[in-house]
Amino acid sequence: MKPSGSRRQGFTLIGLLVVIAIIAILISLLLPAVQQAREAARRTQCRNNLKQIGLALHNYHDVHNTFPSGWIAVDAGAHSPHEGLNGAGWATMILPFIDQGNLYEEFDSSLAIEDAANATFRGTLIPSFSCPSDPQPDFWEIEEEGSPGTVLAELPIANYVGVFGTPELDGCENAPGSFPVSNAGQCVGDGMLYHNSSISIRDIRDGASNTLFIGERLTNPADGWYSTWVGMVSEGEEAFQRILGSADHVPNDPAAHFDDFSSNHTGGALFVLGDGSVHFVSESIDHDVYQSLVTRSGGEIVTEF
Repeated sequence: MKPSGSRRQGFTLIGLLVVIAIIAILISLLLPAVQQAREAARRTQCRNNLKQIGLALHNYHDVHNTFPSGWIAVDAGAHSPHEGLNGAGWATMILPFIDQGNLYEEFDSSLAIEDAANATFRGTLIPSFSCPSDPQPDFWEIEEEGSPGTVLAELPIANYVGVFGTPELDGCENAPGSFPVSNAGQCVGDGMLYHNSSISIRDIRDGASNTLFIGERLTNPADGWYSTWVGMVSEGEEAFQRILGSADHVPNDPAAHFDDFSSNHTGGALFVLGDGSVHFVSESIDHDVYQSLVTRSGGEIVTEF
């Protein structure tokens, strides 16, 4: 006896549902692998970006016999962390060494970054300063400190900030003579990059391979975590923190503040060391070891990290 048409349709429907279920299972098994492969590719690109930055920093040193300043700010010839011109950050100074010489020529160093004459310069997004693992807008608006809604400039997003050291960058707001601001008005960190810094290879007494130079920071629009490459905008909200970071917390610490280092990579963040190499620093690193790595001449002995 042959099966009726309705029974044949029932078998066909069941078979189709089985096939769909199998495909769904296969997709659910393959999707994490695809996502991991994509993230591995993005992480490799992020590592390559940092490698190029490290090379550019050393090329800058070869030409100028010093690494660039964390940011430049002087007022009437004297140190002035928050008010002096021109605010140019370390990344601005290495532009000629990452094939951005034409953009560097657009920068009028006699004027502040936020000046209208530097609109073209500061309005340029540089992909090599951004980590592809970090979903982010291209630009954000920095507001005047203490005056929400008062926009000083629109700045390009970046994910790589210089190592100021162990002190918190908020301290750069202090009056001269109050740590970390010197009597002369210079905000000095114990890391590689700080206000009007001029660090050379010979100043890295802890060893270039034991000293962190540049690290990652993720973007968090909900909390206003935006970093940039251009420099310090005078009187801007958390202006120093936009280009530099401190090591109060280890990477990706849930208690971390904006001025710490962080990333969207699982387990830690990538850093360039003083010798130009790139290393992944785990979020489980010992806090004391981590702080030893951010100082340039603390005298600590660091073995493995």
